[in-house]
Formats: sequence, structure tokens, C-alpha cells
Amino acid sequence: MPLLNKWQEELLKDLRKVLNDLQLILEGSGIEQEDREALKHSLQQIDDLFLIVVVGEFNSGKSAVINALLGQGILEVGVTPTTTKIHLLRYGEREERKILNERQLLLTLPIEFLLNLSIVDTPGTNAILREHEIITSRFIPRSDLVLFITSADRPLTESERQFLEHIRMWGKKVVLVINKIDILKSDSERIQIEEFIQKNAQSLLGENPVIFSVSAHLALKAKQSHEAALWEKSRFGSLEQYIQHTLDEMERFRLKLLNPLGVGILLTQKYHEVASSRLQFLKSDFDLIDEIEAQLRLYREDMQYHFTSRMAEVENLLYEMESRGQAFFEETFRLGRVFDLLSKHRIQKEFESQVVGDIPQRIETKVGEIIHWLVDSDLRQWETVSKHLRERTQEHQRKMLGDVEMGRFYHDRQGLLDTILRETRRVIETYDRTREAKAIAESAQTAVATSAALEAGAIGLGALVTTIATTAAADVTGVLMASFMAVIGLFIIPARRRQGRTKLIEKIASVRIQLAQSLQNHFKKEIDRSLERLREIIAPYTRLIRAEHEKITDLQSELQRCSQEMFRLKGILEER
Repeated sequence: MPLLNKWQEELLKDLRKVLNDLQLILEGSGIEQEDREALKHSLQQIDDLFLIVVVGEFNSGKSAVINALLGQGILEVGVTPTTTKIHLLRYGEREERKILNERQLLLTLPIEFLLNLSIVDTPGTNAILREHEIITSRFIPRSDLVLFITSADRPLTESERQFLEHIRMWGKKVVLVINKIDILKSDSERIQIEEFIQKNAQSLLGENPVIFSVSAHLALKAKQSHEAALWEKSRFGSLEQYIQHTLDEMERFRLKLLNPLGVGILLTQKYHEVASSRLQFLKSDFDLIDEIEAQLRLYREDMQYHFTSRMAEVENLLYEMESRGQAFFEETFRLGRVFDLLSKHRIQKEFESQVVGDIPQRIETKVGEIIHWLVDSDLRQWETVSKHLRERTQEHQRKMLGDVEMGRFYHDRQGLLDTILRETRRVIETYDRTREAKAIAESAQTAVATSAALEAGAIGLGALVTTIATTAAADVTGVLMASFMAVIGLFIIPARRRQGRTKLIEKIASVRIQLAQSLQNHFKKEIDRSLERLREIIAPYTRLIRAEHEKITDLQSELQRCSQEMFRLKGILEER
């Protein structure tokens, strides 16, 4: 690139920075190889000569136009697809041909026209060999200016229209050249073709295109024979004038920078859409996570609701024991049984028989029912979560077939889901109801015994309740053992009866509250433990999805920043 002024240097510096930023951003987000190459070449060519890429269908006269510009029959022309490689033409002290790779050939020529620019001749589009069209398409992003050659005998065919749309996608400056006007019968035919192409190309490119009608064949012949009339008839001078003079140093600089900007803007838009597609894909993952979390919340609420009603049945048994106790005191603490009251052992035995009775066994049965209900509910919850995971995994596998490739994320995500499914299946398959119920029962009796300050030992929950109840009643049943004189106390017995009844109510209330609170706390811990196990298994998947979401939103933010900067630079260049 020629020496630049300070304004141009600053613009070039800003362009390099934003394109380098974009390159780093896209490398970390799974850029496609073709796009990587396009961006790489755009950066490399900023400091290279102005590059004109000549494209068009085979037999439209691309090579003939280049030969006319150079004034020599350098490139082969013909009615069949003759150009099978990309030909890069540059200035050199002597003519040389160098094969760059299987698809590109470098020609250096001592021709003055090439001093400040390079020309690329591409294989024709719409040829039998579709590979040629692919080669041409992939070279478009490297161009600073596209010379689009169409033939006067078949102007702007449907395939040419499609190719123009592809060129426009990259934001390239396009100059339309209607070749072979020497086959037309009159100027009116030429004008009609120009108007047709002007109208259609404007709708395709979104702007009024620059159009030249030429005869490359006559132009080359005129240059070689130095016939002015033939040169005038070829109408080639206006195209040559445009390239050599209208595209002055400032215009070439402007187009030179608009080239990589067009590539950068296209890629930011493309990968912003890719990111949006990925976020849409992740939405179903978040839906799954939210659905599972909602299920767990409902599970907790449902368990709490039903546990409260089941615990009420346990508490009712203790209320029944309290009612029996009141009846026991009314029946036992009276003058008719004064001698029975002298025997603490007898009264306590009657208390255990009439008041405590089968209450502990019935409580143990109720608590056992609660335990089995808890175990079954826990298993059903695991099965529900497993079902949701399995259904969503199958859904994702169907979606991924036609979705944007997300590389390693798909692999990691699917691996985690498979692991979680295997783990949930393992838990379900190895879920031993008897073992789980026994463990919970032992843990429950330990909790109750601990809260009652008793040793659990090997006794069951019912035995613990008996111990608590009879221990609580010990002082009550011995209220009249203070002295024999109490037997004749006509007023002492009723007083002791009231006192005993009151203490019994207090003690049984204490047992009820103590037992209910201990079981409530214990079963809450069991429910929490079950939910925590589920969350722990799902946690790696949840972290992966949230991390990927954060990564994609950060990518969108970075792409948006690059896009804004590139549009700012484009606006500056287009104003000049």
C-alpha cells in the first residue's frame, strides 16, 4: 500500500485492531475453516496491492477482458471452460509462472498496468465442473473490487443473479461489464440490455451499479493493431479509464479497507446468528433444569403437606393417651381406692396398662407407615427426574441433527446427561425399600431418643415412646406415697388428683411435642437429603449449561462491540 497520511494511518490502525479482536473472538467460538481463511486473508491483504477479482460464467469473456486490459493474449480463451485454476496476475521484472498450490497459479508480468494492482482470473461459474464454482466463490472475500462479466448474448442469467447475491453478502464493490457487444446489431440493443441489467442489478446489489458495455475481443485487437476506430468501437476505454484514473489512490484506499470491513461485518452477523441459535438450543436445557427444580419444589411442598397430616395421626394417639390418663386419675384417685394408692408399683402398673397400653405400638406402626411412604415417594421422585432427563435427551438428539454445530459443548453436554441418566438408573435399580426404611427408622429412633435424653440402644421406636411415657408418669403415679396420713385426708386426695392430672397433661404434651418435633426434624432432613442427592447428580449438567450460556452471551456482547466499531469505520470511509 502507498504511503499514507496520518488520517489513513489511524483508520488502518483501528481496522487492524478490530479485525484482530474479531479473529481472537471467533477462534474461541468454533469458527468454520472457510470463514477463518476469509478473515485471515483479509487481514493479510490490507498491506498488499489493490486486488481486482474477475468473475462470471464460463464463456462470458473473463479472460478476454483481462487480456484486453493487459494488451496481450496472456490468458487462454475459448467456448469451453478453459480456466480451471485461480490465476493471480502481478507485476514482475520478467514473465514467470509459479504454481502456488493445486488451485492457484501466479503469473508475474512486466506490464505497467499491474504496477499498482493485481488481477485474479477465476474459473467460470455455472460450469459442469462445480468445483470451479466453489473455488471462485471462496476467492470473493479476498477481492477489493469485483469485475462481474456477463455476456451480451445472455445477459444476467439466473445463475448470475444468484452469484451476485453471494457477492453482495460479502459487501463487495461490484463493477458490471457487459462483454461481446460487437455481436449486437445496434446501439438500441445495447441500451436495452444496459437498462435491463441496471434495473435487475440494482435490486440485487441494493445500489446503482457501475456498468460498462465493451467488446474485449475488439479492444485487444485494437491495442495490438493500434487502430483508433476499432478501439472506439470496442468502448473499452471507459472501463480502462475507470480502473486507472477514477479508482485513484484515495478511492483504492477506501475500497481496500472496505474489503476486510465487509468480511468482518458479515462474519459478526453470521456468528451473532449462530450464537442466537445456540441460545435457542440452550433454552430447552434451561427449561429442563427449571422443570426439574419446579418438580423438586413441588415434591418438597407436597411431602411437607402430607407429612403434616400423617404426623397428626401420631399426635392423635398421644391425645388419646392424654384422655386415657385423665380418665385414669378420675377413676383411681378417690377415697374408694385409698389402699390401692398406697402401692406405687400397683398404680404404676395400672397406668402403663390403662393409659399407655398399645399406644407405643400404634405409634410405631404409624411412624413405619410414614417411613414407607417417604421411601416410596423418594423413589418415585427419582423415577420422575430420570424420565424428564431421558425424554429431553432424546429430543436434543433429534434437534442436533439439523442444528448449528456447537463442537465440544455438544459432546460434554451429552456425556453429562448420559452420566446422570446412568446414575439415576443405578439409584432406582439398586433402591432397596426395606434397607432404606430400616435405616430411616433407626435414624428416627436415635433422633427421638437423643431429644428425650435417653439411650437408644437396640430398642425400637415404640419402646422408646413407652420409656418416655412411663418415665414422665413416674412422678405422677407416686404422688400419694408421701405418708400414710395422706390416705385419710378427705381434701388431699382430690387435690392430688387435680395435681396428678395436670402433671400428666403437661408430661404427655411434652412427649407429644418432643416426639412430633423430633420426627418432624428428622423427616425434613431425610427429604432434604434426597433432594440434595438429586441436585448433586444434576449439578455438573446445570453448571455446564449456565457456563455455556454465559460464554455465548459474552460472545454476543464481544461481537456487538466489534460490529459497532466496524460500522463506525465503514461510515467514515463511505463519507469520503
